Amino acid sequence: MNLQAVAPGLRLPLLPLLLIADESEEIVQTYIDEGTMYKIAMDDGEVVGVVQVIGDEIKNLAIAPGNQGQGLGKKAIKLLQEQPHVSKLVVGTANSSIDNLAFYQKCGFRFSDIRRDFFLKYPEPIFENGIRAIDMLMLEWTK
Repeated sequence: MNLQAVAPGLRLPLLPLLLIADESEEIVQTYIDEGTMYKIAMDDGEVVGVVQVIGDEIKNLAIAPGNQGQGLGKKAIKLLQEQPHVSKLVVGTANSSIDNLAFYQKCGFRFSDIRRDFFLKYPEPIFENGIRAIDMLMLEWTK
């Protein structure tokens, strides 16, 4: 598996993958051409996911549904963490995203902040695990 950079302006075909992790197309469109985006590709070239980093923040990480549960997200995080220029990564996820909170902690991230009412600006309410997404919980990893 490897990460392949995708230039701004060539990212729109990856929108369906981005929408797996961020349910609002309107919101994704505000950041799709910012920062560095990588296709997560298998050795045979099959694209199985996407990760977008803006500054030191992982803005979006998504694995295609048919490829989830195989450790690919963890491998993608590890590849990011191993890059020589990366000394810190920050990620935010909804208070309702119990699986994501566990995932990032397993990848070595620790809680760092709460962005209160973050998801109230989304056009439609988001519910996961019977909980409304209201706050964004921030997690941080450092070398």
